[in-house]
Amino acid sequence: MTDIPAYRYVYTEIKQKIKNGSYKVGSLLPTEPELEKLFGVSRTTVRKAISLLSSEGYLNVRQGKGTKVLDISTTQNLNTITSVTESLQQKGYTVTTHGMCIERIQAPVFISEIMEIPSDTDVYHVQRVQLADGIPISIMENYLKASLFPCLEQYVNSFIGLYSFLEKKYNIILKDATETISAFAASFTDSQILGIPLGTPLLQTKRISSTELEILEYAIIKIVAEKYEYCVHLKGRL
Repeated sequence: MTDIPAYRYVYTEIKQKIKNGSYKVGSLLPTEPELEKLFGVSRTTVRKAISLLSSEGYLNVRQGKGTKVLDISTTQNLNTITSVTESLQQKGYTVTTHGMCIERIQAPVFISEIMEIPSDTDVYHVQRVQLADGIPISIMENYLKASLFPCLEQYVNSFIGLYSFLEKKYNIILKDATETISAFAASFTDSQILGIPLGTPLLQTKRISSTELEILEYAIIKIVAEKYEYCVHLKGRL
């Protein structure tokens, strides 16, 4: 827990236990006193972590009845920050990475403008090709603030899902994201990387992700359109 807020540590640990099934969907989370003892933290810290997990759809706090673990796979479609990798895994695909490159570079002008950082700031440029059941499905580029992820380059080929890795290794909590989705035809380079005909329809997403304090990532992801879909929950009218 060194150098990170205690609530972020508790948040990350509980979230991982939910994801790996240690805390099963439909079961009740340990009580606040039990969590205080387990993590060696105050009740205020436990409550802040639980509040954050509840806001993300992982938990349902019921006064006098305990805190219930929810099925996050049903809430990921409702404007919760998730990754392509996590979405594919929830649909039952085996996701693997074919080739990964992590470079520490000076932020390109367009990145410094988008991420609101000085032009001489270092960022990590992470490039990957993701496969679903052995078939190439997406080309991913992520630009990350280097100061937030020391020695990230040493973890090349060490993870499949970037967000879950950053949460576990660096205790990062994603708070907000703005995503733009567009459609376009696969270029020659895209077609060669993904093994698809030239001009195949692709979806391109551009995402700006932030913590409570700052922008930490800009992502550009190209996905084979016929193999992926987005679900957006709409409610009411202005």
